Amino acid sequence: MPERTTAASQERITLPAVCDAHLHLRDGAVLGFLARVSARTCAHAIVMPNLDPPLRTVAEALAYGARIRRALGPDPGFTPHLTLYAHPDLTRTEIAHAAAEEGISAVKLYPHGVTTQSSSGVRDPLALDDLYGALAEANLPLLVHGEIPDPTADPFDRERRFLDEILEPLLERHPRLRVTLEHITTREAVACVRRHAPQLAATLTPHHLLYDRRALFAGELRPHLYCRPLLQRDRDREALLAAATGGEEAFFLGTDSAPHERGRKECAAVCAGVFNAPVALETVTELFAEAGALAHLADFTSARACRRYGWPHPTRLLTLVRRPWRVPDELRGDDGGRYVPLRAGETLAWRVLPDGEGAPT
Repeated sequence: MPERTTAASQERITLPAVCDAHLHLRDGAVLGFLARVSARTCAHAIVMPNLDPPLRTVAEALAYGARIRRALGPDPGFTPHLTLYAHPDLTRTEIAHAAAEEGISAVKLYPHGVTTQSSSGVRDPLALDDLYGALAEANLPLLVHGEIPDPTADPFDRERRFLDEILEPLLERHPRLRVTLEHITTREAVACVRRHAPQLAATLTPHHLLYDRRALFAGELRPHLYCRPLLQRDRDREALLAAATGGEEAFFLGTDSAPHERGRKECAAVCAGVFNAPVALETVTELFAEAGALAHLADFTSARACRRYGWPHPTRLLTLVRRPWRVPDELRGDDGGRYVPLRAGETLAWRVLPDGEGAPT
């Protein structure tokens, strides 16, 4: 349970470091910058495999993990948990190999064409019964981007249709398969997880907890809030927030921090993704404080993911204080690119203290 200076004021909170169950670190020159931003607050993170080309083998995933560790330098206190990109040719032998590797935590299913780097994704997710059976046998979780791969579908209905047309049949066919439905956006997804837990769990993002779809069109089009799946109605956001703050084991933090350089967000063909890593913990703390749910915060941001994936619970502690600060308008990456964080230019109520500053006096 979070520690506070006084129960009434709630001006200071001490938490275990974050376990982010869904994170994009990209690759190449920007990798070190993005890894350092997340390592500021994270002890563990499941890192997505939708690179170019995607990580389809154990060897490719482990090589990516080595690049992350080199970019961070010695003893960063941050463990990347790697994933394989699901595809029809992923063999039982490779799945067993992945399950035996301590650094690999899951296989990720991207339906074809639903988000960034999903052109290699699966066109018919229900045609992969052999893969799902092998995952269940190896006790290796399946992570799912829950949108139906139908280019004619209404973008705001793609998650709902995925639940009915793909996820429910998949769970029925493979009752021993552990599934995490990632970055859920709808009240129907919340209800689906509750029906099928503990087989099914879900990650929730800071931006889907904070905003509904009106924020995309607040005065002008807001490209830095464009993500997939899309922001939904306010009643959906309220259902997500109730699930996050209600102490339920099946719901935990996956930031889906997915940065793109500013030029790729402010252009004619906008890339999907929200760069929330610089403010994820502060934003979630603000939401939990407003909901009177700080007693559940550490479970949501850390402990539930550890229990779900069998990770050691973090020993590193973070201290947040109620101290207003302004989010930078942009951050510069090691690649020279400009990256606009979530809530750029806003004043936030909570701030993570630098290591050492939060030590008791």
